[in-house]
This record gives sequence, C-alpha cells and structure tokens, in this order.
Amino acid sequence: MTTVTSRTFSGRRFSSADLVEIKEVLDSCSGLSRTELAKTICELLEWTRPSGTLKSRECLEFLEQIDSEGIIRLPDRRQTRPFGSTTRIQPAKDEESIVLAGSVEQFDPVRLEQVGDRTGRDLWRGMVERHHYLGYKVPFGASLSYFIRVSRPTSLIVGCMQFSSPAWRMEDRDQWIGWDDERRGIHLQRLVSNSRFLILPGVRVQNLASAALAEASRILPGDWEMRYGVRPVLLETLVDGARFSGTCYRAANWLEVGMTSGRGRMDRANELTGMAPKKVFLMPLAKDFRQQLGV
Repeated sequence: MTTVTSRTFSGRRFSSADLVEIKEVLDSCSGLSRTELAKTICELLEWTRPSGTLKSRECLEFLEQIDSEGIIRLPDRRQTRPFGSTTRIQPAKDEESIVLAGSVEQFDPVRLEQVGDRTGRDLWRGMVERHHYLGYKVPFGASLSYFIRVSRPTSLIVGCMQFSSPAWRMEDRDQWIGWDDERRGIHLQRLVSNSRFLILPGVRVQNLASAALAEASRILPGDWEMRYGVRPVLLETLVDGARFSGTCYRAANWLEVGMTSGRGRMDRANELTGMAPKKVFLMPLAKDFRQQLGV
C-alpha cells in the first residue's frame, strides 16, 4: 500500500498517526461493513458535527478515496445502496393529477413541511425521482428535505426542496465571499446548498417558486441549527443555464455571482473535469454573514 504523511479532506487534516490508526482499525475489524468502519473511525478520531453526530458519510467518502489511491484497503462492498447512488422508486402517486394555475395569492400562504417519517421520505424521493431532471440521489453529508404546500382552497403538496452540505470549493463563490483556503475550511459548515428544487409539472402558479424560496430562507436556519447544531448564514445553489434562467432565485433576492468551473462539487485538487459549468447563486441569511464566515 502507498505510504503518505498526511491528507486533508472536507476541511479536516488527517496526520500520519491518524492514517496509521485507520489502518489498524481496518486490520482489527475486518468483519465490519464499509459503513460500520466509517462510524467506528469517526468515533475513534472524534470526527463529528457541532451537534455531536458522527460525520460518517464524509468519512466513508474519505476512506473510499484513499482506498482508490492505494493508501488503505477496504473490504469489498456489500449489496447495499451507496451514498450518492441513484434509487429505484416505484412509479405511482397522485401528483400526476395535480393541476393548478393562477397567481400565488390565490393559494397562499406557501408553507414548507419538513419530511420526517418513512412514508414521507418515500413520497418525497418518488416525486423527485419522477419529476426532477437529476432524479433522486442520496445527498452528501448533512441534509434536510421539505414538501412545498399551498394552503388554499385546501392544503396540497405541490413540490419538493432539499438542502444539503455545500460544495467544498467554488472559485467564484469563494472570491465573492472573500475566502482563502484556510477560512473556507474553518467556516464551510455555515453554508448550505439548495441541492433539489421541484415544482410539480401540473402546477403553473405565478411566483410560487420564489415564495417557496423566501419561506425556506425564513425557516431553514432554525431547522438546520436544531438538527446539526450550527446556524447557516449563507445559502448556495447551482443552476443549469442550458435548462433554466434562475428567474425564481432572482425574484427571491438570491444573487448570481458567477459560474462553476465544471470540475464537480468535491474537487479539492483542481483535477476533475467533465461537469457542465453552472450558474452560482447565493442568498445571505444574516447581515454580518461575511464576519461570521471569518472575513
């Protein structure tokens, strides 16, 4: 196996001693699955979120990366659904018959309902898989999912939103904030990505999308802090300009600050290629967001 002195991943530096401990865990716990090993290593190295929960998803990504580089040797994958994989969702559901048209004032207030139980998660995933152009994938890192509801003439689900951990590096975003690598590594958890946004295809309600984004800006900081122990101060999203103009984000006061490089969300070494460049939109959630981001 390849010998290295240290590695940095998702803002954390792993020393040579850390890598030795990881290899010792792999040798002594050979019967564990990759997911179980990631949780064990998180506990050993105290790699946690501010809320105290383990960063096991990030740890699994790190283990699989250094496994691919020959630094460690992971056990073979078991027949389970890996993080970031697509998910087969049974076709169904009443959303096909939902047809609404008019202005948002006819249907307001627009509410976001956090997805909680298994039934809700299955419904949310199915709607996204069937109707979002990217489909459903297991989100990277921390995440919260919501249904979008209108209130009149009756409460009705008309779409979905997902917020998850941000991209590690985006040049135009980081320049706009005023970050260098060190500050980004320290404060990245104060950013959250709007990674899925769906209005059902039969819903043609003017200003509904921007109303949902405004409601998200209002409730997400508290929901995220309650779940993960850190209050976000900036939202980000990426818009595929070949498909969408980003009008609803502008209407909700998001700022277009540039384009991605096309290297992918987790490119730390500026080496990946093949992703289509996308528009970068940001939404400050606090007046002093730059100060809170270490600038």
